[in-house]
Amino acid sequence: MSLTIKRKKDNRVVKCVLHRVADIPGGVTVSVANLGGSTLFEGTPLAVGENGLFVVVKTAQIVTAATETATTYEVAKGHHFKVGDRFATDACNGQLITAIDKTDPAKDVITVGTTLGAAITAGTCAFESKGADKALKNTPVAIAGSNYDVESGDNLFVDAWVIGVVRKSNAPVVNDAILTALKNIVYV
Repeated sequence: MSLTIKRKKDNRVVKCVLHRVADIPGGVTVSVANLGGSTLFEGTPLAVGENGLFVVVKTAQIVTAATETATTYEVAKGHHFKVGDRFATDACNGQLITAIDKTDPAKDVITVGTTLGAAITAGTCAFESKGADKALKNTPVAIAGSNYDVESGDNLFVDAWVIGVVRKSNAPVVNDAILTALKNIVYV
């Protein structure tokens, strides 16, 4: 085994978890195989996956309104969508993502193969659906308690909280289905 030294510049982190009441003892291991982002943010919803691993409930905040015929959607940085995922909103069935443009430092542009079929307003929560429907692919049971860097090939050991209080304005965007599933996490 060789010694590896990594140099990084720390940035000021804006916290979203205000109160931590109960966690999963010992934490959980999150699979990074399907993550498209470089950071797992505090407050990210987590769901039980396969083989004892947990998975991220993928969400993204729409930052620019889109018409009902649009096939490109501008979303805030920090999401974990990848090409091939299903992109949906509460009003629109999930469509396959065909491309993601991450060149703009302020936002990403997600392109879907077929339009979502409804006008989308800024601030809307987009999520990963099971298929061509409006159902969450993964049902959350906890939230991540800290920020973690995602490194390809390495799973993440994460503190997962099942009871707590989260400042909604600082947390990753969630919709009503996620809020209902996380019944012991209070968003204020």
